[in-house]
Amino acid sequence: MAYDLEEQEKVDELKDWWKKNGTTVMLAVAVFAAVAAGMQGWRVYQNNQQRQAALAYEAVQSGVQSKDTKRIRDAAGQLIEKYPGTPYASRAALLAAGVNYEAGDAKSAKAQLQWVIEHAKEEGARDIARLRLAGILLDEKAYEEAMKTLEAPHEKAFDGLFSDLKGDVLMAQGKMADARVAYQAALKKIDEKSAYRQVVEMKLDGLGERG
Repeated sequence: MAYDLEEQEKVDELKDWWKKNGTTVMLAVAVFAAVAAGMQGWRVYQNNQQRQAALAYEAVQSGVQSKDTKRIRDAAGQLIEKYPGTPYASRAALLAAGVNYEAGDAKSAKAQLQWVIEHAKEEGARDIARLRLAGILLDEKAYEEAMKTLEAPHEKAFDGLFSDLKGDVLMAQGKMADARVAYQAALKKIDEKSAYRQVVEMKLDGLGERG
């Protein structure tokens, strides 16, 4: 009998605890279930977005191979509008910018490169966009804006290219001594096995002593 009374007391205590805390427990369980379901749904959504973005990017690449400018522009525009958070969008924007610039549409090219700089998830893509944008600005003789673009923080792997382009901007401004310093800095950062070193060396030779 004592055992039954002890068990009954435990049951009563459990009932009392549940009466006081049951709602909170059920709410916590419901929240956990909702979060888990939400995370699963988000993963499915993300995977679907990646698949759709990959298909659109294939259309961009196909347009590049067939030199179909309209197809490149349309597919890149779709990626930027519908899948801006995917790496495919920034890569497509870089390709479309090149196509637009070659077609004489510098305004659209600059807008797409600026979009990459502001939205790309990959640092490398942002750095490539900065280099290309600075190159366009150099062609347009917008030297101060080009230099400002090149002064932005970037990955170390791009140091040589950034320094080289700074040298081009400075040389275009007639600042030969500063250009020489920039080219020398570029040589220090570019791999000795890279064929691009020869280009920088030629620029230095054109300025006189490499020093």
